[in-house]
Amino acid sequence: RKTKMQFMKPAFRNGSYCYAYTVSRSLLLTLNPNPFFFSSPIRPLSIFSSSMASTHFSSTSALSLEKQFGEFRTHLEESGTLRDRIRTVVSEIESTTRLMYANILLVHHSRPTPELLEKAKSQIDVLKDKYKQLADILGGCPGQYYRYHGDWKSETQSVVSMLTFMHWLETGTLLQHKEAEEKLGLNGPEEFSLDVEDYLVGVCFMSNELPRYVVNQVTAGDYDCPRKVLKFLTDLHAAFRMLNLRNDFLRKKFDGMKYDLRKVEEVYYDVKIRGLTPNGESIGDQGIKEQS
Repeated sequence: RKTKMQFMKPAFRNGSYCYAYTVSRSLLLTLNPNPFFFSSPIRPLSIFSSSMASTHFSSTSALSLEKQFGEFRTHLEESGTLRDRIRTVVSEIESTTRLMYANILLVHHSRPTPELLEKAKSQIDVLKDKYKQLADILGGCPGQYYRYHGDWKSETQSVVSMLTFMHWLETGTLLQHKEAEEKLGLNGPEEFSLDVEDYLVGVCFMSNELPRYVVNQVTAGDYDCPRKVLKFLTDLHAAFRMLNLRNDFLRKKFDGMKYDLRKVEEVYYDVKIRGLTPNGESIGDQGIKEQS
């Protein structure tokens, strides 16, 4: 009897549980007749919605990347076209500068200076026109001067070197920054102008020509030339020392000016020790002529 009751209780409990589950399920079906609601009510909907969101995010991200890099491509193409226009003008500036330099180099061979200067000065108007073309090109890109400045930086430094050397040959003084801007037509109100650093580097380049010029002039009999050049370089070197130059290209060129000054000093001391006068005679020969 006891054993029989032990088997009947679990069966009764299982039957009660099944009956309760069946009744509750039938009630819920009456309230919500959707048969799929109980089989998988949440999980399939969650998977479907997450996959849709992932697909939507992926497509949105792809469109965003495509749009961004499309803008990059347009920007790079426009920048490349602009650089090609700039380099074409810069190439013409470089060609004009070489022509001027070829005329100026003849000064070292004791050729008539006024004639050589006139040939070189005839190219200044050409340079002025080329820089105007550069200014017109950059005029369509306001605020972009220093972005493209490197494309004509070295050529401008060479131009300043030629202009300052020519000015010194004529006047014995330094061409001022504003004067250089006027010669190149860069003194207007526009953003395009002569960069101060380019001007200073060009002046340093000009000083490299002076030691050679002094040696050739002394060889030709102009013994007063070392004194004039030495005074000019001494004043110029003292003026540069007022600047707080960092360890960059301009500082290196300024350091090179010290060697130019030293070379001119050596020529000047050699002429002075030999007792040579500005007219090409030594002091001893000049005294003999005066006694006779």
